[in-house]
Formats: sequence, C-alpha cells, structure tokens
Amino acid sequence: MNDMVPIKGPAPLPADPGYAGYAAYGPMPAPAYSAPASADLARRYLAFLRRLWWVPVLSLLLTLGAATAYVLQMPPTYSSMSALWETEKFRLPEGAAFMDDFSTHLGTQVALMNSSRIRQLTMARLQASGTNTIPLDKDRRPLRVSLKITQAPKGSIILATASSSDAAYSQAFLEALMNEFLQFKKTVRKLTSGDTLASISEQVLRLERDLKADQDALTAFERSNNLAILQEEGAAAGGYLTKLKTELSDLQLVSQLLEATALEQAAGASAKTNSGGFLADALSRSDSASSSSSSAGADRQLAYKQLQILEMERDRLSKYFRPKHPEMVRLDRDLENSRKLVELYRNQSLEQLDASRQATKMKMASVQASIKEWEGKVVAENGLIAEAERLKSDVTRTQSLYDRLQTLLQNVDISRNIEQETTAILEPASPAARSYRTESIILGLALFAGLALGLGIVFLVERCDDRLLSVVEVNAKLTDNIIGQVPELPWGLRKGPLPLLEQGDERHMYVESYRNLRSALLFLPAEGQRPKIILITSALPNEGKSTVAANLARTLAQGGSRVLLVDADLRKGRLHKAMGHPQGPGLAELLKQPVEMDNLIQRNSWPNLDFLPCGNSSENPGDLFLDPKLDSLLALWRQQYDHVVIDTCPVFAADDATTLAPKADGTLLVVRRKFSGARAVREALNLLYQRQARLVGLIFNRANSSANSYYYYKYSDYTGRRKDH
Repeated sequence: MNDMVPIKGPAPLPADPGYAGYAAYGPMPAPAYSAPASADLARRYLAFLRRLWWVPVLSLLLTLGAATAYVLQMPPTYSSMSALWETEKFRLPEGAAFMDDFSTHLGTQVALMNSSRIRQLTMARLQASGTNTIPLDKDRRPLRVSLKITQAPKGSIILATASSSDAAYSQAFLEALMNEFLQFKKTVRKLTSGDTLASISEQVLRLERDLKADQDALTAFERSNNLAILQEEGAAAGGYLTKLKTELSDLQLVSQLLEATALEQAAGASAKTNSGGFLADALSRSDSASSSSSSAGADRQLAYKQLQILEMERDRLSKYFRPKHPEMVRLDRDLENSRKLVELYRNQSLEQLDASRQATKMKMASVQASIKEWEGKVVAENGLIAEAERLKSDVTRTQSLYDRLQTLLQNVDISRNIEQETTAILEPASPAARSYRTESIILGLALFAGLALGLGIVFLVERCDDRLLSVVEVNAKLTDNIIGQVPELPWGLRKGPLPLLEQGDERHMYVESYRNLRSALLFLPAEGQRPKIILITSALPNEGKSTVAANLARTLAQGGSRVLLVDADLRKGRLHKAMGHPQGPGLAELLKQPVEMDNLIQRNSWPNLDFLPCGNSSENPGDLFLDPKLDSLLALWRQQYDHVVIDTCPVFAADDATTLAPKADGTLLVVRRKFSGARAVREALNLLYQRQARLVGLIFNRANSSANSYYYYKYSDYTGRRKDH
C-alpha cells in the first residue's frame, strides 16, 4: 500500500473557506428504519441461544430434578386390566327385544362404567363381601382408584384398566366393577321390562272395555233396525227420487218453452203463424188422446192451409186480373172468410196455451213436493246405514288394536324371562402389575416444560436486548451505510486496551480491515472533493472509537498522505497514552490562548502522522468548540494536511460531538457488536441529523470473524510477503 498515490488536497482556500467545498456531500435526511425480517429474527434468536445455551440446560435440569423428586416420593402405581365384549344375541320371531343405537352403544357403555353410580355400587359390593379390606389413604378415606376405559379400534371390545397404589385392591376393585356393571344393566332392563309389561297390560284392559262397549252399541242398533230392509228401501227410494228429478227437469223445460211461445204470440199478434196452436196441440196430444182435440187440431191446420192456398191464388191472378174482376172479388171474399176462421182458431190456441202453462206449473209444484218428501226419506235411511257402518268400523278397529296388544303382551312376557344381556366379560381382572405410565408422563411433561421455559427465557432476553449482533441487524434496524468492519481478535477478548497498528503488523485480518476503511473514504461515491476533516464518535463510551481513530490515522499516513490526528475529547482523552505522548499542552491550550501550533504538534511516532493531544481540560471544555478560533484552525488544517482525523467524546456523554460534527466534512459513527444498543445508536444518529452533520457512514467494530458469513481477509496467505523455499 506504500506505493498508493493519495488524493491530494485542493488548492489553497480563501480566508474563510469553511466546508462549502463539500456541499455535494452535505447533510443527509434521516433514513426510515424498517423492522428486520423473520429470517433475521430467527438468526438473532439462534445467536442468543448459542450464547445463552446454559439457560435451557439449567431450566431443564431444575424441572427434571423437581419432577424426579416428586416421582420418587409418589407411591407406586399398580394396574389391573380386564376386557368386555358384545356377545351374539338370540332373537325370537315376533319377539320383543331391547334396542340400542349401535353408533353410540359402546360410547354409552364406557361413560356408564366411568360414572360415579357404578363406583358407588362397586364400593358397596366390596364392603359387603367382607373378603377384602378396603385400604385407606392418609385422609382416612377409601383409596382412590384411577379408571381408564377405552374402546378397541374397529371392534366391540371394551378395555378397562384400574390403577392404585395397592396391587390387590386394584384387581379386586376392577373385578367388582365389571360384575357390578353387568348386574346394574340386568337390573335396569328388568325394571324397564316390568314397567313396559304393566303399561301394555293396562292398555289391553282399556281396549277390552272399549271393544265390549262398541259391540254392545252395534247389537242394540241391529235390534231396533233391520239393516237389509233399510238398504233395500234406501235403494228404492233413491231410484224413485231420481225419476222424480228427471220428470221435474222435463216439466221445467216445457214451462220454459210455453213461456217463450207466449211472449212470441204476444209480440206478433198480427202474424199469420200459429206456432202457439201447434205447441198447444202437441202438449194436448202428449197429455190425452181424445178424438175431439185431434179433430180440432186438424181443422185448424186445414184452415191455415186453405188461407195460404187462397193467398197464393190471389197473388197469381193479380198479375192477370184487375181488383174488381169477378174472379178477384170472389177470391177476396173467400180470403176474408178464411182470415176470420184462422183468427178464431188463433184465439182458441192462446187460451189453450195459457191453460197448458197453468197445468204445467201445477205439475211442477206437485213434483217438487214429492221430491222434498222422498229426499227426507232417503237421508233418514242413509243416516241409519252410515251409523251401522260406523259402529262396525269401531268394533273392527278396536278389535285389531286389542289383538296386537295381546300379541305384544305375550312377547314381552316371554322376552322378560329370557336373558337379553349382550355384554359379557371376555377377560377377568388380571393380577395388578407395576405401572410407570404416570411417572413417564410427569417426566415427559417436566422435560417439555423445562425446555419451553428455558427457550422462553432466552426469547424474552432476546426481545429485551436490542444490542446489535451482526451487520445484517445493523442494516435492518439502522439502514445506514456501513463503510467498514473491524474484526474482533483474540486479544480483544482479554482485558486491557488493544494495541494499535504497528509497522509490519502480523494481524493480517485486522490490518486489512483498516485498509478497507481507508479505501472507502478515499473513493466515496460523491461528487466534488472528498471529506478531509473526519470526525469519529460513538453513541456510548467503550465502543472503541479512539482505537479506530488512531488506527485509521496511521493507515491513512501509511498510504503517503499527510495526516493530523486530533484528540478532541477534552474531558477524558486517552489517545496520548496509546500514542506514547504526553497529555499536554494540546488542543485545549490552543483554543484558550494564542499559541504557536507547531509547538503543540507531536511527531515522530509514525511517518506522515502528526498528533495533537487533548491538553489540560478546563471547567467547561465544550464551550471552546463554539469559539471562532476553531473555524480558523479547521481552515488551516485543510490547507496543511490531506486528512484530519478528530476523535471526540461519545454523543450521549457530552454535547461536544454534536457541536463539532456540523463543522467537520464528514462524521463516522462507531458501533460495537454485542455492546451498542439499536435504540441508543438510532437516537444518536437522529441527533446528528438534527445538527446537520454530514454522516459518512457506520463502522462496525469487533465484528465476529468466526461467523460463516464473515469472509473478509481470512486468507492469511495473501499477506504480500513471499517465502523462498
């Protein structure tokens, strides 16, 4: 790197150049911070877990120890097993049987065996037997037995397991439980069948009384009414009533015709027709066959025909003769006589038509009266027939119900005396054996709880600890540009300050990281001049800013640039100790009174590197940075040096850093891994942005060089030294 051509400074500036020449690199807006991705959170959590691995181990040991102690003081558990099964069922034809929903049958059996009722009956059986002494617990109560009832998959087998701290008692309890369960079901079925039998018997007696009453009612009706005669009379009355209704219909039609004819005759009294007479003759002929009426009708028709013939003859002769012709006079006289005769007959026809109308009305009234009389008779006879049919239907229905209940009563009585229990003991209670199931469950739960507790504690620590652990977290939480990474060396893990860079330093990775930082500053992606006055600070103390400042100054000087290293931490400056120079006089004296700067500059510690110590601090050292002398000094240093590296106090230690930062060309903020908190660094950055500082970027100090993601400068073979073999 010694042959690197440094970027030379600009030409001499005006009297008060300030930092206007670096406006292109000027103040940057505060970035918008984003939350880290889930993958980054997982990596951070794993990093905490690797560092705090002992927390889950300790919680696991504690929970397992407590569980083991609890298990050791627990009484032993002895389990006895038994099995029930659904046997085959014998069914009688037309026999009554107990039915159960098969889909819920086995589940019902399991719930019944677990019920407190069966437990009480089991305890009563054990106490009544007198062969087994029921053991008592420490509270002088019967020893509690744990029951586990399960159903075999895809089968009708019920498995029962009884567990307690007494082996003999577990077996006796399970045996008594099985027997009491079967006896309970048998008792319940007998009670149910007895209640069913009594209910059916009561229904049979009631139907027997109803059947006798219906039969008596039918017998009494048949005694007072001859059903055969009633049916014949009803049929005859119905036929005659039909005939009367037909006759009434005919009379109504005739009456309508007579009414229409009378209206027609009244409307056309001068017409030469005699339809009324013809209709009257027709009705007369239908009513009687007397010769007088027939003769009168024939004379009327003859008179009408004679009149028509004469009218036709006159019409024919009128074409040839005059009206006073003797022949025409004769025809007129004959026509007059014929018309008088026809008129006489027409008057007789109207009288006859009126008489027919009156006779027809009288017949209609007579027929209607007869119809009403016979309708009453038919209704009465039909009512008696319907009553007889109803009585017969009641007897038949009651007899059918009575016969069915009689059959059901016999079947229930037979089935009641036949054993219908389908559940039987497949395997009796086995001798109780030691069971470690409870202990295994407790230890398993303790193992799970211990791991969960430890991992939860690590998770809470990770959530509460916002210290930055990797470059990925810095990019995610701060989003500011990282221009350099300084790896952590084994020396850094020890107590005491890390030695500064020396000529021919063997720490390849460490040296190359500062050279990378130097290149980043020399080739910043900005227009115009590169920053010459660089301020290095941190958010909190002990983040390594002074070491970074000293090593950066030495690296810049090693590249051939003229570099001035200024210790601007007037309160607790320590650079003079690392550089091997006295503390003062220095910057404090230079700002307080006129002093020749060359007399304060300390040289010969590193080629091309001048050092200005902090000097002896005053009561208010921060006020010195507001003096106009500082601006003059900065302008002078821009002219005399290629780079000026200023080390100042942390941002939150005093206001010195935020006062100096706006006056510098660029500011570097040092962030230390596993030490700097994201919240503190973010607030420090915001404060610098508010003061219009030109932030160049971040320096990630003590990066984890052993991580798989850290590839920088791990290849020590590329040190630049050749070895001859």
